[in-house]
Amino acid sequence: MVFSSNVFLFLFLPIFLGLYYLSGQRYRNLLLLIASYAFYAWWRVDFLALFIGVTLWNYWIGLKVGAAGVRTKPAQRWLLLGVAVDLGILGYFKYANFGVDSINAMMTSVGLEPFILTHVLLPIGISFYVFESISYIIDVYRGDTPATRNLIDFAAFVAIFPHLIAGPVLRFRDLADQFNNRTHTLDKFSEGATRFMQGFIKKVFIADTLAVVADHCFALQHPTTGDAWLGALAYTAQLYFDFSGYSDMAIGLGLMMGFRFMENFKQPYISQSITEFWRRWHISLSTWLRDYLYITLGGNRGGTLTTYRNLFLTMLLGGLWHGANITYIVWGAWHGMWLAIEKALGLNTNQRSFNPIRWALTFLLVIMGWVIFRSENLHVAARMYGAMFSFSEWQLSELNSASLTGLQVATLIVAYMTLAFFGLRDFYANRPKADAIKGVKPAAGEESTEANGPATAQPGMIKAVPGDQPNSIHLPGYTVGTDAQVQPAFWVADWPRYAMRTLVLLLFVASILKLSAQSFSPFLYFQF
Repeated sequence: MVFSSNVFLFLFLPIFLGLYYLSGQRYRNLLLLIASYAFYAWWRVDFLALFIGVTLWNYWIGLKVGAAGVRTKPAQRWLLLGVAVDLGILGYFKYANFGVDSINAMMTSVGLEPFILTHVLLPIGISFYVFESISYIIDVYRGDTPATRNLIDFAAFVAIFPHLIAGPVLRFRDLADQFNNRTHTLDKFSEGATRFMQGFIKKVFIADTLAVVADHCFALQHPTTGDAWLGALAYTAQLYFDFSGYSDMAIGLGLMMGFRFMENFKQPYISQSITEFWRRWHISLSTWLRDYLYITLGGNRGGTLTTYRNLFLTMLLGGLWHGANITYIVWGAWHGMWLAIEKALGLNTNQRSFNPIRWALTFLLVIMGWVIFRSENLHVAARMYGAMFSFSEWQLSELNSASLTGLQVATLIVAYMTLAFFGLRDFYANRPKADAIKGVKPAAGEESTEANGPATAQPGMIKAVPGDQPNSIHLPGYTVGTDAQVQPAFWVADWPRYAMRTLVLLLFVASILKLSAQSFSPFLYFQF
């Protein structure tokens, strides 16, 4: 089952939310677990047994690690056993076909008979729920979270359906308290519903429209320079709006149930270095790789060359996590190489000013990475790179121009205008945070947002004015004090927010109509 489907929108979600809010607090985690298993079983009932088996295994390992003590030798042995089994399960289902095919290619090249292996089907979401399970038992070993004895809560954490298929990659230590003490308010539900609709619009309106363009360009046998760049730009936008759209929907659904998941994207295409890009792209995975792989390899504790090696290996394995294909390994190596180079150059990755040249170079490197990421094999990638940098013919081929519609061109333009607007807005809004990281003090007359703390006015709050008296005159929409200062009421001050939510609702309805008219289009990260 996918979020962008009629069966989820009009059957599963209304029934679940109705039962969820009608049930008592003590039964909601159990209901969430049952609903999550039903959500997963909608795809394949038989793989639900594997899912439950992995959950029970890590629950038991967590208890054993916790009982053995923090960072003790017995705990380490239990941890290694747990991780080995988890990775063995992931390796078999995700990499068996790739491994056998690679071995067979070598064997046939020297005249030997190939192995015969029944095709292994990849269970949806296995990369995510295995990584989340591994993080749990490692955190128990490190003492970052106690081993839970509540099987329902742990199983619900692993299976919680909003993030089950394509993340964010959650951690038990971040959600343990929320399983017992989460709040359900109308404001939180409204925020979640709006966030869900925003993600739905990203997916259906933008990503699905651009997918047709990208697929067509990458399928061309003899692309022109124009074809190749059109395909690369279309896929770059498609992947972001598809994946961040899923994350928005997952976070929104979590809010509707009282959970607050971590953010997964923060305008990554505004980055001015590859290091900054990975602070903004798939944040839950990049922080997971940092905390559980990079640090385990030694991080930056073993000297300069060791640090570069660890960066490279972390990204190489991160690429392999995405799928059993040489293209993902090359993509991971590409990013690992540039991370190591930036580290070696001592590049400042906390820029206060926006440098168009650094941004353009970073964006070019990201696009080049997405080309290999999208390509079915190295041959297709080489064909696309050759066309992109031959600069021989910028016009689209007849085959491509004939299939390109005005709606697709308009969607591509709107997509990049949206990326530019929100990216620059985020960059300039968060510059003081970069100053804080570098130790730069605010200039004279500037105030620190952090210093203001809770006293900072928030949207929807009526700001107190000097001279306010109990007998102030109240007008519809305004409060007029004795000093004649006028302050708008919340519904006047918040009109941009309400206008935006109205626009989102209208676009959401239009997206549902578009969804009904198009063929099924799964999220890109389902394959990972």
